[in-house]
Amino acid sequence: MDSVVRGKEGRFDPLKGIGIDPFVSEFDMGLAQPLSRSVRLNGFATCLRLEQVYWDILGEMARANRCSVSALLSHVDREVHLRHGGVKNFSGLVRVVCVVHSLKEGRA
Repeated sequence: MDSVVRGKEGRFDPLKGIGIDPFVSEFDMGLAQPLSRSVRLNGFATCLRLEQVYWDILGEMARANRCSVSALLSHVDREVHLRHGGVKNFSGLVRVVCVVHSLKEGRA
């Protein structure tokens, strides 16, 4: 078990035990900015709010599939309905799809 790290005045300091800093020196806070975009999901116009980093990943995925981001998201929407009866949080699903894609590509 990890030893407890105590800061000044004997209080527990949870950050002292962090060995890998998630904020790399080149960290771009712009990637964390949420951005709303209008997309068409299977013919229906809707608005999707995602952080810039996810829009970037979706753009890469769409280029790899030679389609638009809307076509890619329509595919995700259609498949989640066919395979699982839908999803309550589509934005959350899209984020997970992006993370899984990045893990498979070895970039995460």
